[in-house]
Amino acid sequence: MDETLKSFERLLEILNELREKCPWDKKQTFDSLRSLTIEEVYELSDAIIERDWDKIKKELGDILLHVVFYAKMADEKSKFNINDVISALNEKLIYRHPHVFGTTNVEGEQQVLENWEKLKMKEKGGNRGVLDGVPSSLPALIKAYRIQEKVSHVGFDWEKAEDVWGKVKEELGELEEEIKSGDRQKAEQELGDYLFVLINAARLYGINPEDALEKTNKKFIRRFKYIEEKARQMGKAIDDLTLREMDKLWDEAKQLEKKQ
Repeated sequence: MDETLKSFERLLEILNELREKCPWDKKQTFDSLRSLTIEEVYELSDAIIERDWDKIKKELGDILLHVVFYAKMADEKSKFNINDVISALNEKLIYRHPHVFGTTNVEGEQQVLENWEKLKMKEKGGNRGVLDGVPSSLPALIKAYRIQEKVSHVGFDWEKAEDVWGKVKEELGELEEEIKSGDRQKAEQELGDYLFVLINAARLYGINPEDALEKTNKKFIRRFKYIEEKARQMGKAIDDLTLREMDKLWDEAKQLEKKQ
């Protein structure tokens, strides 16, 4: 613990010096760092999916730097400091875990999550809505998952996970009908409904749809790059290949993955 505290103290000292002496660090603001922070979080997400431990360590450090940087800039404006941030977090963790730091009894993870949401609403004097904490700027897929997750914690959920498949089929049928009708606006609405219920199905079965889709993205990129490389080896541009040739190379890439 002593080493950890010394390392954190050293970080604060380094940032203070950078803020004073480095031209780039001196000119940063909350607004200028915001997009960089989002980028760092996505880089951490990539590292986690790849299970690249060295990269995870690095990206966690970058995010920690941003946390400390924001606190430093707020301290300069006499708004709050890093100690206030940590103290508020400590208090929140204790308050929202009465089954650990208090006398509340829970029977499992689901009850912990339900209590968490109830306590969050109480923090706003009971005037906070269940979905008020979902950031409006979240990507749509992640937002849909968080919406469904939050309402499930207050009992708005399917009684049995398997019941969702009837709704999935229903929404797919409605989507197909609107696409055939040629009504683009209604087709867009039905596609949204279909994606929403499909995300819900993933949640019910313990699959994170964002992670699943990103892994498929990476798999597709990997296989398509194999096709491009094979085309180069044949002295062809990718668009010189026929669809049949590309399909054959795609299958080759799949078989190679299975052997690894």
